[in-house]
Parts: sequence; C-alpha cells; structure tokens
Amino acid sequence: MMTLYSGTTCPFSQRCRIVLFEKGMDFEIIDVDLHNKPEDLAVMNPYNEVPVLVERDLILHESNIINEYIDERFPHPQLMPADPVMRARARLFLFSFEQELFRHVKTLEAGATPKEAAKAREAIREGLSMIAPIFSKQKFVLGEEFSMIDVAIAPLLWRLEHYNIDLGRNASPILKYAERIFQRQSFIDSLTPSEKAMRK
Repeated sequence: MMTLYSGTTCPFSQRCRIVLFEKGMDFEIIDVDLHNKPEDLAVMNPYNEVPVLVERDLILHESNIINEYIDERFPHPQLMPADPVMRARARLFLFSFEQELFRHVKTLEAGATPKEAAKAREAIREGLSMIAPIFSKQKFVLGEEFSMIDVAIAPLLWRLEHYNIDLGRNASPILKYAERIFQRQSFIDSLTPSEKAMRK
C-alpha cells in the first residue's frame, strides 16, 4: 500500500491527494503538521518538505514526480496524455506552472514581507489572467478530458481568496473552470478540514 505524507494546508500535497482519489486505489495518508514536522520526514526527503510518497522501498518527493509515478503505476484513469508529443506539451505546462505561478505560491506560503507578497500576488494574477481565455473554448486545460495539468493548478485556484488574489472580471472563464474542478469528487475528497476552512 502507498503512504502519502501530506501537509494539511499544503497545496502541493493536495495535488497528490487529488490523484490518489482520482485513481480510486488503496492508500494511507499521514497528516503532517508543517509547523512541527516529524523527524523522519528529513530522513525521507532531504529538503524536509511534504509531500512524500512511500511504497515499500521506494521513497519519492516533489508533487509532479509523485503524481507521474502514480499515473504510470495505476494507469486508469490516465491523467497524462498517451501520445508522446501531447505528454511533452503537458510537461511543459507543468514546468510553466511551477515557474510562473507556484514559485510565487511558495513565497506567499513562506510568510513573505508585504512587498514580496504583493509582488507574488500580482505575478499570480497576471499568470492566471493570461491562461483564462483557454476556458472560453474548452472544459479543461488540455481539452475535454481532466488531466494532470488540472490537478496541478486546482489547489491554487481553491486558495485564491486565502491568498487575497482577486482576478477581476476578465478572468471569469477561469473562475467558471475552477468551479467545475471543485465539484469533481476527487477534489472534494482531497480537501482537509483546514483546506475547507480556506473558503469560508
């Protein structure tokens, strides 16, 4: 059985929980208090961060690596495209999200100065506004099928209000897209009580 060490408010951990629930498989989640991390976390992950996935003698960290492993290990439903060209494009999307969006999420999560936080919010706002038009034409990032790219961005969209990010009217397509994601059962099941409180 797979075991996921997961932060109760960590957007990167939530990505992995979404994939595990999407696959409908047996797994165990160990909740990690990010302010009081267990000593063995640093042994499993030299960066002392969550998420960490353990399966027998395999230990993985970094959410995108964990999720690709789960997707290949349990291929139904498949969350990465089967076509090599589309799969490469999907990986480029994931890389862009890390560089243009989630780098700034880490700044907000790390307790940035007011100036740093304002700059991070603006970068996230601009990044999301740029991709918003996609959702006027299609249901999900890659088209009509839910994929790993939707998994990656969903935790950020859930936390927009928590991060004090207002996208404005121009981004209405992405907000409608977000509501579609939030109604997905795997997303609902992935939420911890702390994450549910972020939207109240």
